[in-house]
Amino acid sequence: MTMLDDRTTAATWPTAYPQGYAVVDVETTGLARDDRIVSAAVYRLDARGEVEDHWYTLVNPERDPGPVWIHGLTSDVLEGAPLFPEIAEEFSARLDGRVLVAHNAMFDWQMIAREYARAELTAPVRQRLCTIALSKELSLPLPNHKLESLAAHFGVVQQRAHNALDDARVLAEAFRPSLRAAAERGVRLPLLECRPLTEWASSPARTPAGSAYRAGGWRPSRKRPACPYPNPGRYETDKPLKQGMRVAFSGDTSVDRELLEDRTVEAGLHVATSVSRLTSLLVTNDPDAGTSKAVKAKAFGTPVVDEAAYAHLLRDVAPADG
Repeated sequence: MTMLDDRTTAATWPTAYPQGYAVVDVETTGLARDDRIVSAAVYRLDARGEVEDHWYTLVNPERDPGPVWIHGLTSDVLEGAPLFPEIAEEFSARLDGRVLVAHNAMFDWQMIAREYARAELTAPVRQRLCTIALSKELSLPLPNHKLESLAAHFGVVQQRAHNALDDARVLAEAFRPSLRAAAERGVRLPLLECRPLTEWASSPARTPAGSAYRAGGWRPSRKRPACPYPNPGRYETDKPLKQGMRVAFSGDTSVDRELLEDRTVEAGLHVATSVSRLTSLLVTNDPDAGTSKAVKAKAFGTPVVDEAAYAHLLRDVAPADG
């Protein structure tokens, strides 16, 4: 970028954009609500996406490390690592006053918020920005929404995939040109509110006024916006989900149901409250439970996947047909 371009960008930078960002990546023992963080990295960026500093830590999950073949962190490596409450203060200092940026930000935010909740603390994060959502806003010509594809688009070399520090570095380097492109085009950033999780609230008295309490926590009741994409039809095995698909849920899920529905909506999918011939997919961990949704799915031939498979499908949702 030339000096003239720098001056132009500075002069036209949207005043409503945030003043700083915390690009975050966490590696975990799994995808469920009881899974734990095993490592975390934060790159702090200024208002225009320039790196200020970075930080990385291992975290003792106090349990089996989960998919070692993915993150490479064994029980022996993690045994001497600090517990989350011991790194929470430093983590907070890195997040405070900044927008949390992550690739599939809902997942990283959930894991971070739960760790803070277990420690009876609250993460100092008010907004998050998902780089998948931003790439869609910018209409980047990506073959899919994997981090490696975003990195390749901007010529960023990934050295150690699923290493929190390297993933955060790669994302920071890819976010900077994305942010500048958004600023130059006057694109509204897809910022979302971060609500603290209170899944371990011990009594209804601890819930905020006006919120409905239930075992496992509270979430303010709200009406979801209509899905903006047309229904492309049923999910097909070994193919990605596509924006606009109607997804129904049945039975217990390890991830809080409303959080799972949030992730579904953020991916551009429609949350269906019942199963019909138009339903693209039913997500259930017990397809033989005999629930009305499971029975209808069998009758209509609706595809069925379990929660773990659905979580993986959510990582790579194909864009709606042009």
